[in-house]
Amino acid sequence: MTTSAGRVPQVQMLSPDGVFEVPSEYAEYGKYIENLTLDDFLKFYRDMARIRRFDNECTALQRQGQMGLWVPAVGQEAAQIGSGYAVGKNDHMFPSYREHGVAITHGIDLMSIIKMMRGVNHGGWNPEETRFHLYAIVLGTQVLHAAGYAMGVNFDGNVGTGDPEVDQAVITYFGDGATAEGDVSEALLFAAVNKSPLVFFCQNNQWAISSPVSAQTLVPLYLRGEGFGVPGIQVDGNDVLACYAVTAKHMDDARNGLGPSLIEALTYRVGAHTTSDDPSKYRPQEETDYWIARDPITRFEKFLRRQGVGDDFFQEVAQAGDELANEIREATFAMPNPPLENIFKHVYTDPHPLVQEQQAWLENYESSFEEDSK
Repeated sequence: MTTSAGRVPQVQMLSPDGVFEVPSEYAEYGKYIENLTLDDFLKFYRDMARIRRFDNECTALQRQGQMGLWVPAVGQEAAQIGSGYAVGKNDHMFPSYREHGVAITHGIDLMSIIKMMRGVNHGGWNPEETRFHLYAIVLGTQVLHAAGYAMGVNFDGNVGTGDPEVDQAVITYFGDGATAEGDVSEALLFAAVNKSPLVFFCQNNQWAISSPVSAQTLVPLYLRGEGFGVPGIQVDGNDVLACYAVTAKHMDDARNGLGPSLIEALTYRVGAHTTSDDPSKYRPQEETDYWIARDPITRFEKFLRRQGVGDDFFQEVAQAGDELANEIREATFAMPNPPLENIFKHVYTDPHPLVQEQQAWLENYESSFEEDSK
């Protein structure tokens, strides 16, 4: 693998107008697009549109008090769907808290994400079955988890055997803000010195809550790993085909024993960091408008229309999105609250008198409201 110093700064295959072209210097990535069919392209579009409809509905549900918090990913669909479908059947994914698009590419029930944000459970899916690990709410922690898991894959000898049923790679997702955390630097170091099969996928959406990326780094983030010995590359994060191809290539390299790499997907967080902040207070509307004009879903629609895909398909996708939103809304409003005793379960292996005392107090407190209402 050549280092990022020898590469053209950014991999792009789709222009904002939907024109597809693979420059000669990106031929190693273009080969991965050659293996895709029109059905694959349609699947990419369906899931990008589906996750945006889900995302917008969840924001509305949070505003109506159905969730304590929602973390929108509008504008980042190409980076997530493209990279998600590039992950192999044996590979493991370690997300942060915004990877709803990656989740659906690997069969995660969308209601599980809502339940977690509502506080009904702590995740709701089994990482051993899905290979998609639980959301990491604490910034940057998942990157260290991924580094440790990838080291374990190496120790087990499941790298570079040439057997696709055995070889594994790991990918971890994080944002530009997390790169300022020591966890990311530590993970880069451990992955490099252990030659771990790990792909670091940084979604640079330009803002860490209200801090612009310019306040976090003076060099492009794809160069961040080179000081540790981790080569990097920047990809147009609003180009689903480029995100797919670059991720597929580097996951293959990791499985084949070539060690870790860093992908910086340059994209944009169109909405708020979470539903608890107002981005109009800290960034100009002109900047947001610039990126909306480069919307990843609109770009891919233009590409598909150039392939002869007509209105019927896009109308079908829009209708499916409305149906999904209705299903999500009905299921959320019908969702029961978990039993109070769940708070106290699994705190200690054996029953503990202090926990029992706290549970008794809370149950008595809650029951007092029922008595007052009589």
